[in-house]
Amino acid sequence: MQAKNGDNVKVHYTGKLVNGEQFDSSAGREPLGFTVGAGQMIKGFDAAIPGMVVGDKKTINIPAAEAYGEKDPTAIIEFPKEHVPAEMKLEPGMPLTLTDPQGNPVPVIVVELKDDVIVLDANHFLAGQELIFDIELVEIN
Repeated sequence: MQAKNGDNVKVHYTGKLVNGEQFDSSAGREPLGFTVGAGQMIKGFDAAIPGMVVGDKKTINIPAAEAYGEKDPTAIIEFPKEHVPAEMKLEPGMPLTLTDPQGNPVPVIVVELKDDVIVLDANHFLAGQELIFDIELVEIN
C-alpha cells in the first residue's frame, strides 16, 4: 500500500543542513507520526511521502521556500535596553523568549547589542536554509 494524502503515517528521519550538520533526528525515539497533506509538516517533507510504501527510504533536499521560508527582514526587532533587567548579561547568539501581545512565547536570538537597543532575530532558526532529510516510512494507518 502506498502512502497518500489523508493517511496517518509514521516515519523515522534525520534532518541536516547542506554543510552536513545534523539539526534533528528521530533516532532513539519513537517515529514521528502525522497526517499526510494536512499541513502538520513543512511543505517539502509532506510532499515527499505520497507514493512511499512501508520500508521505503529516501533522501530529499528541501529548498528554504518549502521548509521554513526565507529570512523575513521584518522579524529583526530592535528592543529597548531599558526594558531588559540590568542584571541580565546578554551576548550575540544568545537565545531568549519574548511574549507577543496575545501572551504566546516568541523565541528570538540576540544578534547585536547597541547603545540603547538590542537587535533580536525572531525568524525560525532554520529560515533561509536548504534542508536535507533522510526519511524511512515505517507505518501507514
